[in-house]
Amino acid sequence: MTGVSFMLPFVVAGGLSIALSFVFGINAAEQEGSLAAALMQIGGNSAFALMVPILAGYIAFSIADRPGIAPGMIGGMLASSIGAGFLGGIIAGFLAGYITQWLKKTIKLPENLQGLMPILILPFLASLIVGLLMIYLIGPPVEGIMNGLESWLQGMTDANAVLLGLILGAMMAFDMGGPVNKAAYTFGVGLLGSEIYGPMAAIMAAGMTPPLGLALATVLFKNRFTRQEIEAGKPAWFMGISFITEGAIPFAAADPIRVIPSIMTGSAITGALSMLFGVGLRAPHGGIFVLPIPNVVTNLGFYALAIIAGTIVTAFMLRILKPKLEE
Repeated sequence: MTGVSFMLPFVVAGGLSIALSFVFGINAAEQEGSLAAALMQIGGNSAFALMVPILAGYIAFSIADRPGIAPGMIGGMLASSIGAGFLGGIIAGFLAGYITQWLKKTIKLPENLQGLMPILILPFLASLIVGLLMIYLIGPPVEGIMNGLESWLQGMTDANAVLLGLILGAMMAFDMGGPVNKAAYTFGVGLLGSEIYGPMAAIMAAGMTPPLGLALATVLFKNRFTRQEIEAGKPAWFMGISFITEGAIPFAAADPIRVIPSIMTGSAITGALSMLFGVGLRAPHGGIFVLPIPNVVTNLGFYALAIIAGTIVTAFMLRILKPKLEE
């Protein structure tokens, strides 16, 4: 998931710029020349516009090294322009990477022309192939899938919303910043551009509860943790409120059989409650620090309740599953 790691700074910078534009009102960015419009241009029209191309480009880079970047980014840009979204970008990234690798192994040039391969031949041919595939073969069906997904999300019943929140929440806690976590996060971020904010709220809340629940457990149930783990619980508070799910990793690494089910349960409940309460979040990162920004979160009180509930459930799951340590 190299692409997600490179995409994340664009998501954070763009998302927080958009969030700041909402300080002036939900529709303030429609006023040309205003500061809100400038912030929206920075975040929505620039940083977010680069999101899918960066994702695709660096997926390709992880497969084919530098020659894969150009075809990957071009494929990602095409995915955005034809409406295939982040799903199309992921496909474009893998296509670009493997096509570039295949071309590299297939094309044989004389020794004196080898220097042209990484800067001319591979990027050009791979971009051509990926571009044509995206426009004529892959783009239209993926666009249909994305449109169908958006329609389903917009018309979700409460039961469907809760189920989605449950799944996304569990995914966020499963590997704490790993591929499954990033897949859920990328899904939520991809929907922000379609003005669907519920999944992003569930995802961020569910990503906060693992460190928070563990931190709470080290306070309430000290006899379940080593002295080192109790000390690790102190910074976990800050990592939790900052939406740094990786704060749970030291605990999960020490006792994965008990910790991972506990944090998955708490995060799943948080995600489900967030969706049930109809919470929406317009910022893709920032933890509790974006919550005071006006108009960024809908149903803020219920959002806080969902996070608190998941934190408590996580702590008590740890109380149940983890045995007392011998004195």
